[in-house]
Amino acid sequence: MKILIEAISENPVSLLRRAGYVFQREEQGEMSFIRSLASAGYPRFHCYTKLNKLALTLSLHLDQKKHTYGETTRHHGEYENDGPVKEETLRLIALFGEKSRIL
Repeated sequence: MKILIEAISENPVSLLRRAGYVFQREEQGEMSFIRSLASAGYPRFHCYTKLNKLALTLSLHLDQKKHTYGETTRHHGEYENDGPVKEETLRLIALFGEKSRIL
């Protein structure tokens, strides 16, 4: 799911840290954050962020388990707009307030 937060007044890292996310890495203008739901690291919410002036776009999904490699790479993520991803999206919208909305 995608969330737009307009007119952010703080650093995206601080903003997502308040939401329980940990900065993972930055690549090509996108920052990656995770919020683990278990001590083993999975499942976890994973979001990519993109900052455009003062608007921050979050792209959120749920990683059920670590991706696997072999002849093909498989990513075990949920991108659906219901279930835990929807619940997490609504939690973030409530936390970020009226400047945020679902895209």
